[in-house]
Amino acid sequence: MSTADPRRHRRRWTLSALIVTLIISFVGAIALGSVRLSFPVVLSALLGGEAPGISHEIVRSIRLPRALLAASVGAVLAVCGAYLQGMFRNPLADPSLIGVTAGASVGASAAILIGGGTLIGGLSLVSLGACIGGLMAVWLVYRVATGLQGTSVATMLLMGIAVSALAASATGLMDYFADNESLRRMSLWRMGGLDGANSARAGLMLSVLAIMLLAMTRTSKALNTMLLGESQARHLGVNVERLKNQLIIWVALGVGVSVAVAGSIAFVGLVVPHMVRLCVGPDHRTLVPLSALGGASLLLVADTLARILLSPTELPVGLVTALIGAPFFVFLLIRHRELIR
Repeated sequence: MSTADPRRHRRRWTLSALIVTLIISFVGAIALGSVRLSFPVVLSALLGGEAPGISHEIVRSIRLPRALLAASVGAVLAVCGAYLQGMFRNPLADPSLIGVTAGASVGASAAILIGGGTLIGGLSLVSLGACIGGLMAVWLVYRVATGLQGTSVATMLLMGIAVSALAASATGLMDYFADNESLRRMSLWRMGGLDGANSARAGLMLSVLAIMLLAMTRTSKALNTMLLGESQARHLGVNVERLKNQLIIWVALGVGVSVAVAGSIAFVGLVVPHMVRLCVGPDHRTLVPLSALGGASLLLVADTLARILLSPTELPVGLVTALIGAPFFVFLLIRHRELIR
């Protein structure tokens, strides 16, 4: 048996396992909650058939948009993590490294202090502030890291750390002057939540996910070449600067919209691509779509647990993702530590 056969078998097994996990977690997210629904009722409601009582409205108006939003946000964050880990050539990179999450926290906190109603498309002023804050942070990092010689990945990393520290100071200052109600809203937003899910937000996130997966077809091969180093990639015909610019735009778009609709949900963009890489290797043609499946499944499971563990009280989903992902991540690191070295 050739060395390619075990790798191909591992990729197929991982793909099958992730697809099954996504289907189970998606159905479970719709069926489980304060009102538990059986699988036939869920299936009938999804297909437009008859459902007893208000089950049809629960599925179609509440749980289906929330499940779609959870799956798309998780997938986008995982894809962004895979992109950044490839660009930095570091499996421990995640979207927070370029300051987008910290900038979004500043924008959302400022919007909460100002207060505001719902905007067109179902996005609140808080969501708009988070999106603007994240994009401004990425723009600042990018401008400082880009010079006559191109965009420096090392400078981008250091600038991301500086922007995150500055954003932490700004949010801390706003926490200090906020009243009790605003302070609680800001704290809950930073923990992440999908309680504001609706069809408009789910449609927006699915559109962003589709754009990022389409972009994958044009960037994956170049990202694989980047793993050899920037100079080698240039010699092999890769336009390194254009590739980095494209990746920063996709990551800023994906994470910015994600934090706008779901708050700050950490860990997904770090742990999912890393776990998938340990299973199937660093080929981004496989890594990116499998990371999307894994991120969607993780956030669906986390959101379902957030709704049912202390029902009818709902836990912040960002706390649950860390509680689920961290132990499993440590387990994988221990099992594969020889490969990581």
